[in-house]
Amino acid sequence: MTTILIKNVTIVNEGISKVSDILLKDGLIDKIDTNITPAGNYKEINGEGLHLLPGVIDDQVHFREPGLTHKANIHTEAAAAVAGGTTTFMEMPNTNPPAITQQLLQDKYDIAAATSVANYSFFMGVSNSNADEVLRTNDKKNEVCGVKIFMGSSTGDMLVDNYLTLNKIFSESELLIATHCEDERVITENKAKYPDADNASYHPLIRDTEACFASSFSAVQLAMIHKTRLHILHISTARELQLFTNMFPLTDKRITSEVCVHHLHFTADDYPQYGNLIKCNPAIKAKENRDALWEALLDDRLDIIATDHAPHTWEEKQQPYQQAPAGVPLVQHSLVLMLQYAKQGKLSIEKVVEKMCHAPAQCFQIAKRGYIREGYHADLVLVNMNETYTVSKENILYKCGWSPFEGHTFPAKIVNTIVNGNIVYENGKVLDLYRGQRILFDR
Repeated sequence: MTTILIKNVTIVNEGISKVSDILLKDGLIDKIDTNITPAGNYKEINGEGLHLLPGVIDDQVHFREPGLTHKANIHTEAAAAVAGGTTTFMEMPNTNPPAITQQLLQDKYDIAAATSVANYSFFMGVSNSNADEVLRTNDKKNEVCGVKIFMGSSTGDMLVDNYLTLNKIFSESELLIATHCEDERVITENKAKYPDADNASYHPLIRDTEACFASSFSAVQLAMIHKTRLHILHISTARELQLFTNMFPLTDKRITSEVCVHHLHFTADDYPQYGNLIKCNPAIKAKENRDALWEALLDDRLDIIATDHAPHTWEEKQQPYQQAPAGVPLVQHSLVLMLQYAKQGKLSIEKVVEKMCHAPAQCFQIAKRGYIREGYHADLVLVNMNETYTVSKENILYKCGWSPFEGHTFPAKIVNTIVNGNIVYENGKVLDLYRGQRILFDR
């Protein structure tokens, strides 16, 4: 394993940016200091004028393997992830077959061990009838990121609406429970109101604020009754924000929340331009929701920034609105998007690191990742905040081959991505020589 010295780089970590050297050895961060001169052979990187961040930890991606590999697979999407500065991902269970048994969950870990250039973990999936199987995951609470419950239907047939199942898992799970919250009753009623819905502009009317709030409120009630460790994914409405607090630190919260980059960037005003390309669940909604999400992110009611990376083929997205699947490919461009907002003064680069690196590590209690600290795994991303990057067909690495950001120029660029002390992305290319590690948890 190569020893790497990065010289005179601006390290962004734990609310502070400072120029220093950093030595990476045996896959770990060995030393952070000025004027480091290591013994023996090493690779030196000149970090002058560059920023070094902890690798992004994305707590919600859909890499489609097994069964949906015409859209994506773990190998292709992990490569896209590291090209975007994401060194660790947590992947969702709505594959085909869904990961609703211990063996099917292990199968995904086996695929990642053989093919993923990024670090990985996988959620155990819940159905209406597999509560006992889900609770067997309690024995693996240091090895599995969490349990995923779809409390509203989305891609795949994994809606859980059996109260007995929900109550049993909320009361007995020793793992974090992550929920997709949209109320199916409200969605069904809204569909009846718009039987002739023929374009994506109807999507936030059908999957509306009430659908999100009713389901999130129900999840919070269950969690409060049973003192469950609950994490609600992809918050998209202003109304849901009343369910979360900033009155105490993230490490003390039992109920946490995530916001996704597309809900911070797009609004319902963008449907005429993008149509089905930004159709996702929960829906991108009216501008006042985006404004409220930004306010809650900055004041720490919202804890994590993630992607909900969910690729579909171009042909699938060109179908009529009601047939087109929901989901947007995002993992390659999430960090540069948030760095764009940092350059615009919307938030600081230190806040980007807090919400995309530190907070996921804290929220999921990930062992020795998410920070630039001596003794921690060397998962790092080197960025140039003064070089532009234009998204094109030639540099999109998603297997689906498209992005809603195609043609957009970002005012920052990923220079290198390092996973477990190995350079896996350099000079615009993924170096597919190494495999990521299964992440572990301090629970």
